[in-house]
Amino acid sequence: MRILLTGATGYIGSSVLDTLIASGHEVAAAVRRPDAAARVVERGATALQGDVTDAAWLTSALADVDAAIHTAAPDDGASAFNASVVDAAIAAFAGTDRRFVLTSGIWEYGAGNAIDDDGPLDPVALVEWRVPIEERLLASSVAATIVVPGVVYGDGRGLAGLVADAPRTGSGALRLIGDGEQRWTWVHVDDLARLYELAVTHQAPLGRVIGSDGSPTTVRALAEAVAGAGGVGVAPERADATRERLGAAFADALLLDQAAIGAKARSMGWVPEHTSILDEVRVAADRAARAPGSPRRAMRRPAPPIRCVGAR
Repeated sequence: MRILLTGATGYIGSSVLDTLIASGHEVAAAVRRPDAAARVVERGATALQGDVTDAAWLTSALADVDAAIHTAAPDDGASAFNASVVDAAIAAFAGTDRRFVLTSGIWEYGAGNAIDDDGPLDPVALVEWRVPIEERLLASSVAATIVVPGVVYGDGRGLAGLVADAPRTGSGALRLIGDGEQRWTWVHVDDLARLYELAVTHQAPLGRVIGSDGSPTTVRALAEAVAGAGGVGVAPERADATRERLGAAFADALLLDQAAIGAKARSMGWVPEHTSILDEVRVAADRAARAPGSPRRAMRRPAPPIRCVGAR
């Protein structure tokens, strides 16, 4: 299958690229810069150099592929960016059986104890722009699937770093995000990449599909795993203090209590190989502690918040 992929040099997209290439697909990676083109070619893709936000250019590029996966996320202007990509997908794929896979984020469901793939949406302000774009896509005649990742981890990247690298109290305790009792639904980036492949090759469009490792885990549990490596405790933070520290819109997303298993993905035969963020944190902490001259750090510093998957 010839698949156009956006975001092929990004956190999620690079893992999707490797997974598709390993499975024998022909990948055309849409990139803007020559250096990005060189990187995707080195990994086995064909580079399509152009501006994804140019709907006419992207529509033309989509005419030459069997399917497309959109994982790219800009630092600014995400709403207009996604709207333009969806415009192109509708123009190129409407009325055909060619698959289009869009990336969303778990925060569009709001708080929930047992979030269902096809359940109601209650997005926080940070991501409410997603919903009308996605609904327009799903209402079209495009064979569309929307992959909804939980909080992505793996390769020492992702939102887990916000917990691991949080400020310390005077006694050295790690500050929590709020009281830390909220659960985050997690998914490993490599498992997520396999879900994208299943979605783009599935015999029918699937609507929204949640990617979850099946182990919603509290922020407190994650922080305690990090703090345990250094022999320090954790300290809750008032919600208003978290909002002041991280910005109100971002903090409100991080304070959501969300538990989702991702039943639809499992019905497709998707089985996560990584089932606990805590395992990764402990392994990383142990590795850091053993490295000569290395500081005790469980995770590397995260990417800027707007690029974090839940906020995409």
